[in-house]
Amino acid sequence: QVQLVESGGGLVQAGGSLRLSCATSGRTFSDYAMGWFRQAPGKERELVAAITRGGSTDYADSVKGRFTISRDNAKNTVYLQMNSLKPEDTAVYYCNAKSIYGMDYWGKGTLVTVSS
Repeated sequence: QVQLVESGGGLVQAGGSLRLSCATSGRTFSDYAMGWFRQAPGKERELVAAITRGGSTDYADSVKGRFTISRDNAKNTVYLQMNSLKPEDTAVYYCNAKSIYGMDYWGKGTLVTVSS
């Protein structure tokens, strides 16, 4: 089992930037595909960005060109750099780890609020 702890959320003005971090512990980080999801009030949780064990990335259309996911296997941490933030990016952001066996693990989330 792997434990996930997100950090870096907060209040930012539209057009600003934030970097989220997700620190992991408990298992070999490099064995996991990692992702960032978000859930806005009254909406379903959605995938924002994902990175495979090999470093390939994928993004939701709504964040392409603005967000960048990366991982540091030496630090057991995955990051989400968010630029040009918009009010519609306001949500709780969750870190996800998926094992090679398909098991999903989640952090408790970090709140991002973008003011207009």
